[in-house]
Amino acid sequence: MRTKIVLVIMLALLVVFGCGQSNRDSKLVGAGSTLPNPIIQAWVKEFNQSHPDVSIKYVSIGSGEGIRRFLAGEVDFAGSTAALRDDEIASVERGAKLIPISAGLIVLAYNHADLPDGLKIPRSVYPEVFLGQAVRWNDPRIAAVNPDVSLPDAPIQPVVRRGKSGTTYAFTNHLNSMSSDWQDSGLGVARLIDWPNAMAVHQNPGSAQRVRISDGALGYMEYSVARRAGLKLAQLENQAGNFIEPTKAAGVIALQESVVPEQGPLRIFIPDPVGEQAYPIVAYSWLITYRQYDSKVKLAAIKDFISWGLGEGQAQAEHMGFLPMPKAVAEQSLKRAESVFGQIE
Repeated sequence: MRTKIVLVIMLALLVVFGCGQSNRDSKLVGAGSTLPNPIIQAWVKEFNQSHPDVSIKYVSIGSGEGIRRFLAGEVDFAGSTAALRDDEIASVERGAKLIPISAGLIVLAYNHADLPDGLKIPRSVYPEVFLGQAVRWNDPRIAAVNPDVSLPDAPIQPVVRRGKSGTTYAFTNHLNSMSSDWQDSGLGVARLIDWPNAMAVHQNPGSAQRVRISDGALGYMEYSVARRAGLKLAQLENQAGNFIEPTKAAGVIALQESVVPEQGPLRIFIPDPVGEQAYPIVAYSWLITYRQYDSKVKLAAIKDFISWGLGEGQAQAEHMGFLPMPKAVAEQSLKRAESVFGQIE
């Protein structure tokens, strides 16, 4: 009798611990970039509803912190608008993969009661603003391309990101590609910049809020965040010399210049598009995953989530103001997601 009781207890413990392990395996946690956060959250909601046996959570804390947690093994995946460097990939014992999942516009949003939406800002002007130089809204270069606008004699106050940011990486990659002044400054291309004479805030929503409450402010941020905040958006001069509004059509034209690497990490940058009607600042966002997972459940879930986002999820992305991924990029992303995962036995 005593033996039977012991066996029953042991069986119950196995069931309890087995269920606990199963529950842990079916929960995935990601963290990272605020730029693709709106669409990732929408995907997570839809995916969790259609996959009740799996729970995915994404914490929007910025690319820098998301990458840190990923490299430390604290999350199952990261989101970033800055691709991992080779040395960062090499440091991950389980391996790391970069999978582009969305693309978006980085806009310059501004706030001044006397300025209309769609102000034209020349490409010679905004690098100076973010270099901390004293530029005023009635600068002759701005006045020359906005002849019908009465420009205020007020300083432009730059709003920038505090901490490591993928949006900052994409923006400085653009500045470094099109401005000799930026190149000469030594600030370079980075997730973290020591910005001179600027108001620094955390995350894309923080940038939008700071611009919204700061008279004369000009800040860089993701398009949909700026639109939801009701901010005015600048028309930016592209490499061809045309002033382009931040629209889906102009972003799609820019993305047509994507060059997809056949081997190695799937890094794609278009820092200064050449197309005559291309919007000048576009950026991809990546899901960063491990090459190996210690659970078949997690392995299957992360593959399904990526496949779903690159398939059904793309229509949602467009509806929310993100850009449709070029077919070649989406196909290569899906191929990478389906072919190179493994499981640690």
